[in-house]
Amino acid sequence: MDYHKFRSLIILLLVLTVMSCDRYRVFDQSIDIDEKGWDQKDAIVLETEIADTMTLHKIFVNIRNTTDYSFSNIYLFVKTIFPNGRVARDTLQGILADKEGKWLGKGIGKIRDNQILIMKDIRFPYQGLYVFEIEQAMRIKILPGIKDVGLRIEKQSSN
Repeated sequence: MDYHKFRSLIILLLVLTVMSCDRYRVFDQSIDIDEKGWDQKDAIVLETEIADTMTLHKIFVNIRNTTDYSFSNIYLFVKTIFPNGRVARDTLQGILADKEGKWLGKGIGKIRDNQILIMKDIRFPYQGLYVFEIEQAMRIKILPGIKDVGLRIEKQSSN
């Protein structure tokens, strides 16, 4: 096998490996938060097309915070706008640190990535465009220490 064919084969295998590592992902997007902090009036708006109405899914809110964040939790308002115009609103509490103050989530240094499960075992009732709006619901107008906020939808594994 010549060098170019071997190299192409290796690249193909690497691409397939990377793609298979996240085979359950349907949607995963985050939005950066202003350095000054997350203003209560600034909703994070994420949109995705959903075609599969048969498979069970899980939905997560992703929060990236600094270790300078002043609280051990975060309250969020999550609004879902369905393709037929129906709206659902939920209030969510995410725990970012344990009772001793140890940060949860993954990360090195001053940044922590948290994935907060908000729904599981759900089927999307309609095909089409879903809009998700996430707002911070803490008792301060501008919330410092949050780097980005996002949403992840994944197919639920059978095990």
